[in-house]
Amino acid sequence: MMRAWFLSMLLILCGVAAATGLILGGSPGRAATVLLAFVLLAGLNSPLVFPRSIGASEAQRLSAADGRPIVYWRPGCKFCLRLRFRLGRRARRLHWVNIWRDPAAAEAVRAVNEGNETVPTVVVAGRPYTNPDPAWVREQLSPSATA
Repeated sequence: MMRAWFLSMLLILCGVAAATGLILGGSPGRAATVLLAFVLLAGLNSPLVFPRSIGASEAQRLSAADGRPIVYWRPGCKFCLRLRFRLGRRARRLHWVNIWRDPAAAEAVRAVNEGNETVPTVVVAGRPYTNPDPAWVREQLSPSATA
C-alpha cells in the first residue's frame, strides 16, 4: 500500500519544501502556485485517478463472465495515465488491477512481458497486449466487439 503512494507523497514533500523556500524568500504568491502545481502532480500520480482496483483472480473471474478487458497498471506510470485519461468515462467499464497491490497480478504481467513488469498490460479475451493504443482499447469496449 505504501509503495503505491510513495511518489505522490514525495511530490508533496518537494512542493512543501519549495514553497517554504519561496515564502522565506518573500514570495508567498509564487509559493502558493508552486505548491498547487506539486499537489496536482501528486494527485495525477496517485491511485485516486484510477477506478477501484481489484485482485487479479477476481478480475479474471469477472472478465470471463462479462467479457470486459482487464488492465494491469501501477501508480506513477505515465502510459497508464495516458490510457486512463484517453478512455475517459469508459475506463470504469474495464477491470483495473494494481500490480503493486497484488503479487499474482505482478507475476501475470511478468509472465507475458519477458520477466518485466511492463504496464499497462491489457488482457482481452485471454490474450495480453502490452501498452496498446487507447483507441484500440476503446474499440474493445464497443458493443460490436463483445458480441
